[in-house]
Parts: sequence; C-alpha cells; structure tokens
Amino acid sequence: MSTHRFAVNVTPKPGILDPQGRAVEGSLDHLGISGVSAVRVGRRVELTVDAADESAARGVVERLAGELLANPLIEAYAIESIGGGSSTNTSTSTAQPATAGERHA
Repeated sequence: MSTHRFAVNVTPKPGILDPQGRAVEGSLDHLGISGVSAVRVGRRVELTVDAADESAARGVVERLAGELLANPLIEAYAIESIGGGSSTNTSTSTAQPATAGERHA
C-alpha cells in the first residue's frame, strides 16, 4: 500500500452561467485591472488515497470526482497528481473530456 496525493479541480462547463466568475470579472474595472476576461470560478479538492499503486488510487479519485465532487450536468473536472504533502509541487494532467459526462483522466 502506498500513499498518493491528488487534486480535483471542478469548474462550470463551457456555456453554463457562472455568476461568481461574472462578479469577479465585473470587479476588475474598480481595481484598475484590464485585459482579463472569461473568468470562471470553481473549486479544488485535495485528497490522499492509500492504494496498491497510482493507477488504483487514480481510479478511486476518478470515481469520487464523477459521482460525488462534480455535478456531471453542469460541471467538468480535471484530476491532478500532486507530489508530497504540498500543492506547490504539481504536475497537471492533460485532461480532456472522455464522455458526455465530462469525465477527465
């Protein structure tokens, strides 16, 4: 058994209204910031999984993301493997939609 760290980044699907992102974008002028657009606000869940290997651990995270952490109707997610106990050492997976449910690997 080994320990594996992952992050699941959940964001609204393209075309889904994002009121939080819109509020952030609307505040930029008041801060004197220009050139920023298409702001999307999501959430990040970091977790540690004990499993036989990274593939098995990723399978657990994939199930959690698809069934619990993201609403497949309106949200997409990306799974990121993170090194050690810190989210500062990250290696982002190149996640692309695999099915209509927006599952990312």
